[in-house]
Amino acid sequence: MKNGALPNSLFAICAAALALALGACGAKSPQVEAAAEPSQVSTVVEAAAETPVRNVILIIGDGMGPQQIGLLEQFARRASLSPYGDDETALSRIARESTVALSLTGPADALVVDSACSASQLASGVASPGEALGVDVDGNPVPSVLEVARAHGWATGLVSDTRMTHATPAAFAAHLPHRSFENEVAVAMIEAGIDVLMSGGLRYFTPSSVGADEEAAEAYAASFGIPYIPQSRRDDERDLLNEARASGYELAFDAGQLDEAVASDRVIGLFANSSMMNGIVESEFLANPNPTLQGARQPTLEEMATGALEVLSRDAEGFFLMIEAGQIDWAGHNNDAGHLLHELLRMDRMLDGVFEWARDRDDTLIVVTADHETGGFGFSYHRADVPEAQTIPGGVFENTPYQPNFNFGPVDVLDGIYQQRATYGDLIYGFADLPEQTPAALVDLVNSQTQFPIDAEDAIAILSREENHYHVEGHPYLSARDWPEFHDFEAFYVYGNGTATGLLARAVAEQQSVVWGTGTHTATPVPVIAWGPESARSKFAGIMHHTEVGAALIEAVSR
Repeated sequence: MKNGALPNSLFAICAAALALALGACGAKSPQVEAAAEPSQVSTVVEAAAETPVRNVILIIGDGMGPQQIGLLEQFARRASLSPYGDDETALSRIARESTVALSLTGPADALVVDSACSASQLASGVASPGEALGVDVDGNPVPSVLEVARAHGWATGLVSDTRMTHATPAAFAAHLPHRSFENEVAVAMIEAGIDVLMSGGLRYFTPSSVGADEEAAEAYAASFGIPYIPQSRRDDERDLLNEARASGYELAFDAGQLDEAVASDRVIGLFANSSMMNGIVESEFLANPNPTLQGARQPTLEEMATGALEVLSRDAEGFFLMIEAGQIDWAGHNNDAGHLLHELLRMDRMLDGVFEWARDRDDTLIVVTADHETGGFGFSYHRADVPEAQTIPGGVFENTPYQPNFNFGPVDVLDGIYQQRATYGDLIYGFADLPEQTPAALVDLVNSQTQFPIDAEDAIAILSREENHYHVEGHPYLSARDWPEFHDFEAFYVYGNGTATGLLARAVAEQQSVVWGTGTHTATPVPVIAWGPESARSKFAGIMHHTEVGAALIEAVSR
């Protein structure tokens, strides 16, 4: 067993969970097999032989429902600025060779799920309560597919473009009452001995003194070669980076360091204090790379994913790797179509790298899914700017002009969405830092960074405030006394001042032909795309629930 193997107590938990998972999937547990008839035993052995899976890669597009995939594919296939040319998206290529299903995402006790619960259900195959990590409905810890894989001697890894302790990666490594326990998540990840951890979130791994004193922060950065000023959100002096280094991890804090670290068998890469760069920034860097910053920069999501594969694939037993494209969700919360498109492009670039690594292998299962849909995004037709009559040369229209009754959305809006240069979140929070916070200043800021201009009347509406009708004293999000003023679905915009992004989206909706249903999540079923050996991918079919997807993942790593 490699360094950082599971302690005996977790081996026992994982073994019990394995028995349950195999039972749920129609297979026999090890205990049942021992008492089975010889013919039954041979059937089980033959079934295992038909599925030579030794690597399982789970890719989660956080917030990526069918309509988000539609945005990616419409842009890739139809936009004049599409970088794909005559090529397909990686998502299209892998789907062509895959089993495709839909999955319901709901938690045990409600209709709509959050990321912590949904990822817990994907990780464990067990129904979970909202906002908790790695527990069943009674609050008992349940092993994740990552922990089961470790129990079978596989290498394991987690990669995310959010932060390492965020809800989705946390659900694969921690068992906690709430997703906000990020300090405890960091401890759980280090103590679990996961072979590869790559994301942002440094501030949960550094002692509290680093965040309290600038000189201490600079000295700490120098001791680890951290190329940015570290922060801390810990309330203790526990130094998880030192603990990791003492346990044999190679540490990386920028792309250049990551290139060297992947020669090690165990790597932790923490590339930002909190979240990593957004998809617009990543797209801009790839379009205009700065050679002087080539190493001293954050790695892309694709670079993290392929780096993780380089490390984990050296393990003779096999590996489990979860990769999260997490900021699709953040763009959806902000009702930001431009940001959303660039996050989908970032996800697809990563998927291209993963698929290129796997495509000639017959021992690897790739499952692409989402934890939920975010925002209720959609292109929609409307009554603004109804098109004028046109002459079409075909015989059917010889005596009748072609004139649709409504505006069904011109294709060139895809190019405008792609050309957005800053996220709506950056625009709204950037406006708050301006010396003069006037409607005119907001107009100038938005119109300098997007292709869909607003005017003074729009700006006044975006900046308008009202009483928070849902005020809850002491609530982490709802304690504010005033709120951006919504005239529809106001209860569904929950994150304070940042929800003004939804008002900006409404101001440009007619220009984009884009509508948004909410600032939170929906219960829309999400795609499940499974590529690999037929006997493994066939488990992902039909209309499923995420607990079934999780059980099938556990079965795959248990053979």
